Amino acid sequence: MGDVFKALADPTRRTILDELAERDDQTLFEICGRLAMKHQLTSSRQAISQHLEVLEAAGLVRTRREGRYKFHTLDASPLEQIAERWIRKPQEKP
Repeated sequence: MGDVFKALADPTRRTILDELAERDDQTLFEICGRLAMKHQLTSSRQAISQHLEVLEAAGLVRTRREGRYKFHTLDASPLEQIAERWIRKPQEKP
């Protein structure tokens, strides 16, 4: 769970997650373009790739390859686990 908090601590990574929440299955090129156009983030492709690696290691992003393209998809399940732990109380058994 520590990886999730580390991943969410960076504003660029949160912006990447916002973009993937808006539109899944994006390539690195598409993500970089959207970050530059919508958020004026001019990080290099290498820097964005490193951010994506941190997000993937935390389980917040899944990837799949199609030919030479790598598509990135948001996986909110680690966030749901956090919500279950601290926000939503599990139903007590009678």
